[in-house]
Amino acid sequence: MLMNLFNSKGVKVNTNRGEEYYNRLYKQMENRLNELESQPVASKIDIEGLLDSEGLTRRDFLKWASATCASLMLPASFTPVVARAAELMNRVPVIWIELQDCAGNSEAILRSDAPTIDELILETISLEFNETLMAAAGHAAEEHLDEAIETFKGKYLCIVEGSIPTAMNGYYGTVGAKGETFEEHLLRVAKDSAAVVAVGTCATFGGVPAASPNPTGAVGVQDIVRGKPIINIPACPANPANITGTILHFVLTGQVPELDHLNRPKFAFGYRIHDNCERRAHFDAGEFVEEWGDEGAKNNFCLYKMGCKGPMTFNNCSIVRYNSGTNWPIGAGHGCIGCSEPQFWDKYAQERPMADTRFKAPTGGVEKTVDEFGLGLLTVAGIGIGIHAAISATAGKKSE
Repeated sequence: MLMNLFNSKGVKVNTNRGEEYYNRLYKQMENRLNELESQPVASKIDIEGLLDSEGLTRRDFLKWASATCASLMLPASFTPVVARAAELMNRVPVIWIELQDCAGNSEAILRSDAPTIDELILETISLEFNETLMAAAGHAAEEHLDEAIETFKGKYLCIVEGSIPTAMNGYYGTVGAKGETFEEHLLRVAKDSAAVVAVGTCATFGGVPAASPNPTGAVGVQDIVRGKPIINIPACPANPANITGTILHFVLTGQVPELDHLNRPKFAFGYRIHDNCERRAHFDAGEFVEEWGDEGAKNNFCLYKMGCKGPMTFNNCSIVRYNSGTNWPIGAGHGCIGCSEPQFWDKYAQERPMADTRFKAPTGGVEKTVDEFGLGLLTVAGIGIGIHAAISATAGKKSE
């Protein structure tokens, strides 16, 4: 049972659907982009100027488009339509609301030092409402929200950051002069949206506010909103690359991406951290950190025995990473705490070192030396030669 946990793929991700399917999809995407291009817009996105402002080139942009194709599980031939879609990101209006949260997901996107192309592209979206960024406040902000909902009815993406308190009739969290609860606020904004995107683990599964004993009765968006397409992008914080990929997919197709059973995009959450971890070879070789600061830690051995939850957590952190792709928790020497999983704070976040575990690595190890492997072959060969000699000798005696 334990071996299946570490070695089996948790979600079936179909990455090869055949030439006919992709030809049809390409044509659908082109038609969708033509439709968006025909819509009136206040100003066109100046990709060249945006790139120049950050010292990036067109070549960097095309490399990003190619990498995004791979991230979205599309063939490399889709690079032109992905690049074109990036220049039409402002054709899909976005209303971003914050509820019971720390604004960590917004901060992850808004970091100003050397932004990635993912983050630059997010700057181009038609952000019609965001309490954290907008200058308006109070009644003026409320009027702006009402106007945005009415103007873009049925067309906008409702992005939600933060959990929804339900205890005490929801009055643990209110917004505006009328005392509208977060739940009422969410339902009002989500009602006329094209789809709802829950960003961060608080919005998706309740996150830290929902940790035991959950005094505010915090829940995720999917526990409140009904009858709307819901996309969950968990993690604490959510990676800007996954937010960009989700919005870009909607721009390309007008539909939500393929989702898993928890409404997470399969392109980002289709595999376990463990499947693509840079320390996986050490796990397979049975090489673990046994305590902080030991030789295993100095040699970047596997952190499973120190409580790493990579084998139970679905996310692409090891591929896209954080801080402009610089690093991620395991790369920095700390085990995964499962922050993209439901109830992670109670189930996974507390590290419980397992240095005394009797767990045995599933294989002999991918790092067996050539000498060890060769010695094994020679031993087998020697046994074979001995058996052959014995059989030959016996056969010779019988013939006499």
